[in-house]
Amino acid sequence: MATQTRTDTFAALRDCFAADLAALIGDQAPRGTTPNAFIDLVEEVRDVLAASSIGTWREASEELDRAAGHLTDALTSTDGDQASLLAWARTHLRDAVATAS
Repeated sequence: MATQTRTDTFAALRDCFAADLAALIGDQAPRGTTPNAFIDLVEEVRDVLAASSIGTWREASEELDRAAGHLTDALTSTDGDQASLLAWARTHLRDAVATAS
């Protein structure tokens, strides 16, 4: 059941944030549906924004770095920690998109 919950939550996060994240780097190509593919997208956007000279984009990159860390940790965490890690990831993803937009 925990694996299903984690998969469903990753899918929900991907559905909510993938298009906005891809748009930040001008990428419209479809991505994979696995949690790792979503984490790869988050990390790619993080790296692009970090290379920018725009202060708010660098701040957004820091939020994405935190989100990627929480998402990665959620893949291997215990059942009790997953919900908390994914909630933190969602918060950082939301803040990053709002800051970069």
